[in-house]
Amino acid sequence: MTYNNIVLETKEAVAYVTINRPKQLNALNKETIEELSQVFTSIEENKELRVVILTGSGDKAFVAGADIKEFAGFSVEEGKLLSAEGHQKLFNLVENLSKPVIAAVNGFALGGGLELAMASHIRIASNNAKLGLPEVSLGVIPGYGGTQRLTQLVGKGKAFEMITTAGMISAEDAEKWGLVNNVVSEEDLIATCEKIASKIVRNSPKAIGSAIISINAQYREGVDGFVTEITEFGKCFGTADFKEGTSAFMEKRKPTFTGE
Repeated sequence: MTYNNIVLETKEAVAYVTINRPKQLNALNKETIEELSQVFTSIEENKELRVVILTGSGDKAFVAGADIKEFAGFSVEEGKLLSAEGHQKLFNLVENLSKPVIAAVNGFALGGGLELAMASHIRIASNNAKLGLPEVSLGVIPGYGGTQRLTQLVGKGKAFEMITTAGMISAEDAEKWGLVNNVVSEEDLIATCEKIASKIVRNSPKAIGSAIISINAQYREGVDGFVTEITEFGKCFGTADFKEGTSAFMEKRKPTFTGE
């Protein structure tokens, strides 16, 4: 499939998704969100792909926010629908993908861009990255999960500080606060993500999918994460991956997982 704003490449079991609007600093307009939804859905359905590296084109921005021109004149109900559709089409989709998504954060990750990085499972930032949620400076709040996921990652106090000041923080502070996993040089950004991806693809896709469900359950209102873990743990025993993993261990060989 051909996309106007997205580049999808695959190498062995890794999908590379690049948001390709460099002149707009890779801002998330309606079309880009729709294309990202389509590409992540296609990756989820492709059994050959086991991990995703998500980044933005150029060296200035991962994603520098949403396209404000598209919603500047919206009513209250249109604003609610914009947020709800964004959650459903993209941000929740990424968070709940059964395949780990590694966000390679290069340059600015602001507003919807930081929200997209936070929906990803792992975040690696280049040392030139600047991260922030500047929405209150426009008279609105983060609407694609930012108030929730930022609080989960950095804690209530830091989330209040970042959101109410509308300020940007450095990659180094983001690592210190737990907002990103690691900070590396611009030159090493993709290679570092690929190194993590190479470790992921050695392991059971079925087990990884269950781990993602279980970890996310901790943050679901009304859901007992321990009960979810017990259920997912039990499900693993019925998979071909479990049989292969345990057999390989006992036979002292490397497992070959099929994701079944």
